[in-house]
Amino acid sequence: MQKYVITTDTTADLPKEYIEKYSINIIPLYYSLDDTIYGDEKTLDPLVFFSRMRKGEMPTTMASNPEVVRKIFSSLLEQGYDIIHISFSSALSGSYNNSVVVSRDLADEYKERRIVVVDSLCASLGEGLLVYKAIQMKEIGFNFEEVYQWVETNKMNICHQFTVDDLFHLHRGGRVSKAAAIIGSMINVKPILHVDIEGRLIPLLNVRGRKKSLTTLVENMQKRIEGYEEEKDVFISYGDCLEDAEFVKNLIVDRYPNKNVVISHISPTVGSHSGPGTVALFFMGNER
Repeated sequence: MQKYVITTDTTADLPKEYIEKYSINIIPLYYSLDDTIYGDEKTLDPLVFFSRMRKGEMPTTMASNPEVVRKIFSSLLEQGYDIIHISFSSALSGSYNNSVVVSRDLADEYKERRIVVVDSLCASLGEGLLVYKAIQMKEIGFNFEEVYQWVETNKMNICHQFTVDDLFHLHRGGRVSKAAAIIGSMINVKPILHVDIEGRLIPLLNVRGRKKSLTTLVENMQKRIEGYEEEKDVFISYGDCLEDAEFVKNLIVDRYPNKNVVISHISPTVGSHSGPGTVALFFMGNER
């Protein structure tokens, strides 16, 4: 069987130990704080990053660097690997397009190799869950084409449910108006958002209070998992609010004891737009 690898972006938010266990090649996306750019060798611990956000520093984000993409892909091709790259949603970043352009250039140089770039239309551990499933398939012996086709066929069944604690980060990212952020904060409104079929992060509904927003994530999951009850893997990502992520995990385990619930930090690239108090829930379901 032709050997191949599955690669992804830092925005997949997979736990470090999982990335190391499967030697996953990660394409960095970048973020800037106080005129310093992070993403390659220089990174910030997520808790440090979110602490600085809470103190008022406003990060900016950047897509992947095509030259870095080329270096990573070329190294793998030189080693005789074909590549399935599962990318951050094209609706949220130019990174997907950067990877497509590089893969087309390299296809001319490495005619015996194959590269496919999947627009996951996912974010955070939604992207990570798609990568996780693909690697599971690879580990049990599915070939390149089988994994690639499964990912393309099933990516619309990766469901995302987000909530945030501070509406002003969503305002800065253009998700809510300034007036909505001010009024919502005054009356303790907490939005529930999701990633839609076009890969965009959009509001679903508003609830009153933090605890209600967390329980609503799980209630929404219950509505969407019909036909996918046997899927064991549920992922949760969070900013600097581990206790809230654990609260959501406990709600899920109480209702679905068979679930494998994985918790991981949100990357700074995603967290720049959602804010420190973000909690996000990901699972396979019948609709986004």
